[in-house]
Amino acid sequence: MRYQETIDYLYTRLPMFSRIGAAAIKPNLDNTIAICNFLGNPEKKFKTIHIAGTNGKGSTSHMLASIFQEAGYKTGLYTSPHLYDFRERIKVNGQMCSQEFVIDFTNKIKPCIQKIEPSFFEITVGMAFDYFAQEKVDIAIIETGLGGRLDSTNVIEPELSIITNIGFDHMALLGNTIEAIASEKAGIIKKETPVVIGASDSVTKKVFEEKANKENASIYFAEDFLDFKSFQNNWQTALFEFNQPLIHFLDAPLFPKNFTVECDLPAKYQAKNLKAVLVATQLLATMGWKFTANKVLKALLNVKKNNGLMGRWECIQDSPRVILDVAHNEHGVQALLEQLASLHYQRLHIVTGMVKDKDIEAVLKLLPTNALYYFTQSHIPRALPLKELAEQAAAIGLEGHCFDDVNIALKEAIKNANHNDLILVIGSVFLVAEVDRSTFE
Repeated sequence: MRYQETIDYLYTRLPMFSRIGAAAIKPNLDNTIAICNFLGNPEKKFKTIHIAGTNGKGSTSHMLASIFQEAGYKTGLYTSPHLYDFRERIKVNGQMCSQEFVIDFTNKIKPCIQKIEPSFFEITVGMAFDYFAQEKVDIAIIETGLGGRLDSTNVIEPELSIITNIGFDHMALLGNTIEAIASEKAGIIKKETPVVIGASDSVTKKVFEEKANKENASIYFAEDFLDFKSFQNNWQTALFEFNQPLIHFLDAPLFPKNFTVECDLPAKYQAKNLKAVLVATQLLATMGWKFTANKVLKALLNVKKNNGLMGRWECIQDSPRVILDVAHNEHGVQALLEQLASLHYQRLHIVTGMVKDKDIEAVLKLLPTNALYYFTQSHIPRALPLKELAEQAAAIGLEGHCFDDVNIALKEAIKNANHNDLILVIGSVFLVAEVDRSTFE
């Protein structure tokens, strides 16, 4: 098969969560274990870091990969979903795996596919492990798909685990309470393996502490070690000022008590992800990984350059300002609104589309009523029909018009905006993925 034929085979032959939803999920690790056994257990041939969380795990994964790369380590990175190219999911030192590898792997794994009927995600996890083993990476940053306990990635034995935060998302699969969702995410906490918690509250903290105690795992709450002091948005980058109140407890700290990080992921909500990354980096340094403050700062300023991360408060045009952000649930949109509160603009235009299995009403109720809305939808089966979205929005006072395609909607928003206005494209990873970036180059 050629590459496109191979991708078509993977999309059509295997149940895919991003397209059909919960029906694609296999509620155990049996298939992943079978795939890994078929491949000769590649996941045991390199070191890993495991990252879970409701929001921020993609940003956190890319930041940490950038740090390892700048430190000179050959670094694998597995994330999902992709925006434009399937191979975005599997990278080594920021470079996507080759088309030839995808073809060869798919041909190799076909007997296993026919035997066990795995999901799309289960196969891509096996593909990533196989690639990282072939490439002989020093370390691989592995992002969970969703959840943790039963996520296909949860067959690794990592150096360290990170849980970014907990919010309401994928409740049909993970549970209807914060405690239940936290319990699923806590499933990545392994025996005698340190874990960093990016953000928590009294409920989730108790869940994480109980699981860590059960596994005899050292647990570090990032908010105990770093205070976020100030934020300055420069649109393409931002300055984050931190204070380390417990610096006297740290072993050979990389940074002084007060320090500033410039990051090319310029959203205020990245402060929490940066806390987790910085505490994790400090811990890894005590475990023998070689980092310097200068290399860490350089890495965080060049996350996009080093790893190609897209769709996180991404400015693709300056006048009028056009921002793409994959915020798609209540927790993510709340963080986005905090960012908006720190900015100056004349009028807000929001291009939005969502998928059916989100809490649509909860997200819409957060959005400002004084914005002008452009309702649309992505072209996947899971997409919420734009007319339904517009009706639900109108019922709570959000006014706008409907457009069959995100690019048509965005073009209309740009036409209606003046140079001091702000245009956001939000609501779904898949909506952001359909934006035609070539028109903004």
